[in-house]
Amino acid sequence: MSQQVTQSYDESQIQVLEGLEAVRKRPGMYIGTTSVRGLHHLVYEIVDNAIDEALAGFCTEIKVDILPGDIISVSDNGRGVPTGIHPQMGISTVEVVYTVLHAGGKFGGGGYKVAGGLHGVGASVVNALSEWLEVEVCHDGESLVKQRFERGKPMTKLERIGDCTETGTKVTFKPDPEIFDETVYEYETLQNRLREQAFLNAGLRIILSDRRGEELRQDDFCFKGGISEFVTYINASKEPLHSDVVFISGQKDGSTADIAFQYNNGYAENIRSFANNISTPEGGMHETGFRTALTRIINDYARKHKYLKEDDAGLQGSDVTEGLSAIISVKLEDAQFEGQTKTKLGNAHIRTLVSSLMSDGLSTYLEENPSFGKTVISKVIDAARAREAARKAREATRRKSALESGGLPGKLADCQERDPALTEIYIVEGDSAGGSAKQGRDPKYQAILPLWGKMLNVERARADKIYGNDKLQPVILALGAGIGAEFDVSKLRYHKIVIMADADVDGSHIRCLLLTFFFRFMRPAIENGYVYIAQPPLYKITKGKQVYYAYTEREFEGLLEQLGPVPDDAVQRYKGLGEMNPEQLWETTLDPATRTMLRVTMDDAIAADAAFSLLMGDEVAPRREYIEVNAKYVSNLDI
Repeated sequence: MSQQVTQSYDESQIQVLEGLEAVRKRPGMYIGTTSVRGLHHLVYEIVDNAIDEALAGFCTEIKVDILPGDIISVSDNGRGVPTGIHPQMGISTVEVVYTVLHAGGKFGGGGYKVAGGLHGVGASVVNALSEWLEVEVCHDGESLVKQRFERGKPMTKLERIGDCTETGTKVTFKPDPEIFDETVYEYETLQNRLREQAFLNAGLRIILSDRRGEELRQDDFCFKGGISEFVTYINASKEPLHSDVVFISGQKDGSTADIAFQYNNGYAENIRSFANNISTPEGGMHETGFRTALTRIINDYARKHKYLKEDDAGLQGSDVTEGLSAIISVKLEDAQFEGQTKTKLGNAHIRTLVSSLMSDGLSTYLEENPSFGKTVISKVIDAARAREAARKAREATRRKSALESGGLPGKLADCQERDPALTEIYIVEGDSAGGSAKQGRDPKYQAILPLWGKMLNVERARADKIYGNDKLQPVILALGAGIGAEFDVSKLRYHKIVIMADADVDGSHIRCLLLTFFFRFMRPAIENGYVYIAQPPLYKITKGKQVYYAYTEREFEGLLEQLGPVPDDAVQRYKGLGEMNPEQLWETTLDPATRTMLRVTMDDAIAADAAFSLLMGDEVAPRREYIEVNAKYVSNLDI
């Protein structure tokens, strides 16, 4: 009990936020963040409402338009929001849906059997966080009605503006710059999300249009094959080991499960799971059911057909998922999400359903397609041998490092601090830049590990090759958490792993190689937000006694405009980190007070996986096509 009261605390201090004020006061509670990720989340909330109409069987087409001024318009041909007076609230139901939290058709009452919208707050939250929002509805197939809101408050009544012949809802909104740090939409971010939703809802047409520029950019997504086409898309830049995608589907007690998978000649697994169209990157019961059943069935088949002898060790989960691309999509009532980010499915009965479907479906498929069985068994047994080779290589590496230098690489300049939460390691391209970084760093908490030469492209390698690679071995030893299946994020010696490479083509290649390595073999480090990319400056401008740094071409042009004429010899274009002395490197790239760093995120694992496979894999034709299609959208390319 406090002995001293310095300020009164009574009923007057208890604040009650009316209506949508709570959303505007604490937007992060409702959309996670007010960064660019939260900005895009507004679109997802409205689109998810339309997809729920599709799940209910009433919507076949959704249009998403990015209009000039980064205004968003989402329209669907579903039933349309009910327009009558709400019996409980005494105002139009449209106004209730867009101004009252936890109002919607997803809380019982028969509006929706299965819904992706978790909390029934989507429409009202988008309204609250928009500078303005307009909703147009045709619910009865005759009257088109409209209502306008500003920052969540109704500016007009629901009014009839014309006739209509088809039902549906159209929502147009402008995100509020008072709320969001950034209000410019990224086409690719919406493109990836909407493509994913079209895959998950077979036959649903989703059209995305960008009308901000002189030239219309548009994608028209509709996949009759659903998640089977999703797997084909994931494997587009890889070489499949069998032509057909295996598809297994079934339902029980109101829940359904669809499973599609295909093996490729790569070494990475790519298993994505969804519940009611919501991505579950932490997995859950549906993914557990799939993995457990797959391991059991492949082992049973291998022993039955004498690929494994009686005294052979069984195949492990990591063996049977090597080179596997799979989508698991379940739909169920009352989905229970858990985990740190509420993206792990907890409904136990779904594990039983998925496991049962896999047991029946895959066992039958293996017996009916012996060539498929032979191909898969050959792949997974190779994976098991490589796993054993990796174990031996790992043990040899540990013995060698223990004898040499206490387990740490010789080129590492370690820091004094031992708490990983307070330390950072810079993985620096080149010995000269590494030398400057060692002199310029703060040795209390900053470690420097120089790299030299071209490292291994891990997109084409298994773990046993990684342990034997002289370029990557120092990274593995310095970080201290292992790789692949044995990687333990809790053992990481640093919670900031910073890739520091030159701002040129070679530097970009090294960044891509390192990111591929982290993505494939230390993915939890990215998922926990521990991997960063340093942003060294491109230019140094000296005017009088003042020194200015520009990190982008746009910043450089802005500085020149601001400073006025400067002589040519006052401008230095950095071609590499090695051109900076230790003081400059500290001031621009190492000092937490002045540096700029990009955190590497896993917001879109499918896009990341496709990019790494495409840009670092063996297939040349898809890479060439990607470059040809996307070259016109590149805005800042350093060659």
